[in-house]
Amino acid sequence: MGAAIKRDSVPERALLRARAEDVIALSAAVEAEIVEVFSRPKFIGSMTSTQRDHVLGLIRDAAVGFEPTVRVTDCRDVKDNKYLELALAASATVIVASDRDLLVLHPWRGVRIIRPAGYLAL
Repeated sequence: MGAAIKRDSVPERALLRARAEDVIALSAAVEAEIVEVFSRPKFIGSMTSTQRDHVLGLIRDAAVGFEPTVRVTDCRDVKDNKYLELALAASATVIVASDRDLLVLHPWRGVRIIRPAGYLAL
């Protein structure tokens, strides 16, 4: 979500790099959560609708859609299991996240879970 808050931030640069060099995996559940988070009062006050639309467009336009079929219960925050399920469905090698509940799992089933700055350093 950091990519939406500030232009030219580390999260936005990571998103732009992922679009240019890698595959962005997206499921309906993950997309719905992104939209829901962007509509929360704390985010509405910190970014314009143009910024939200810009980031959503960056993600949606470049993403490859996957629908997970394997359920995962490995994350201590059950709402974050959808990201792990997506990683499995997409055969991902890396999850880029700032969420501590995901980062603490690194590595998870052979998938690296790294912060945006770590992704940019690869």
